[in-house]
Amino acid sequence: MKVGKLSNDDLHKLISGHTGAFREEVMVRPGIGEDCAVIEFGKYGCVLSTDPITGATNEIGKLAVHISCNDVVSSGGVPLAIMVTILAPKDSTLQDLENIMNQASEECKILNVEIIGGHTEITEAVNRIVVSVTAIGKNLKEKIVKTAGAKTGDAVFMTKIVGLEGTGIIAYEKEKELSGVLSSYEMAEAKSYLDKLSVVKEGLVSTKFGVNSMHDVTEGGILGALFELCSSCKKGCEIEYSKLPISDVTKKISEYYDIDPLKLISSGSMLITVSWDKKDEFLDTLKREGIEVSEIGCINDGEIIQIKMEDGSIQLIQGAEADELYKVI
Repeated sequence: MKVGKLSNDDLHKLISGHTGAFREEVMVRPGIGEDCAVIEFGKYGCVLSTDPITGATNEIGKLAVHISCNDVVSSGGVPLAIMVTILAPKDSTLQDLENIMNQASEECKILNVEIIGGHTEITEAVNRIVVSVTAIGKNLKEKIVKTAGAKTGDAVFMTKIVGLEGTGIIAYEKEKELSGVLSSYEMAEAKSYLDKLSVVKEGLVSTKFGVNSMHDVTEGGILGALFELCSSCKKGCEIEYSKLPISDVTKKISEYYDIDPLKLISSGSMLITVSWDKKDEFLDTLKREGIEVSEIGCINDGEIIQIKMEDGSIQLIQGAEADELYKVI
């Protein structure tokens, strides 16, 4: 099988009919594009998400915290706590594990999240450290946001930039190789992207505003995230390539490794859909909060995802593909 997440078809086959007993308390169940489960507890919904970090070694503790907390806030939850599982190969040191926990703890302090448990093990089952985090959050049930909530005519917004996380990971992992491609200033900029991985701020602001859907941009990049969002709401979208925010540093790295930045993992970026008549108000709201945001397209009734390129041609998105990061790392 290919390295990376399962295809949506394979994932559907794996999940379908294999979810155990039916519980009425479950508000949100597994589905393409729905990264969280939500369980009803009185007037609140408990939001849960779990994710591993497998494509990086540097800053792995930081990455692990943010990808799971990002999922929780993308569903309208306020992150409260995480549980951390570390699987490490035999050549790992105690210092390696301490570094991971120090990174995780520092990020949790920033997010006001507590580490409440987990598991740590040295095992021959892995050849590099794997960190998996389960995040727990909550909000009032009426504040829960589903990826499937996008509606026809919604404006589509994207926060920050394309390929954010992937650019940062590649800069750390391939620093020597890139020394002749990027200036010292550009290298520092690329690495700094890993300080922008949280979407908690924009998620909380968007939930309070009352958006229709949110989806964080992770493995598979912006194209994968668009496909998951549209699959979830059973609609299509039209995106304008010229409006996608891609930094010059990301372009340079992508050209050097011959990868597509639109398929590069981008934790720290979020897709948000808002009713067309509220889009200007929403844009002003995010900008007042100092959040980088771009309006990139709109949701339509068809089930076709298309990108209008700068030369006027149309690129169709047929499905989520393996992340370009795996071609480099």
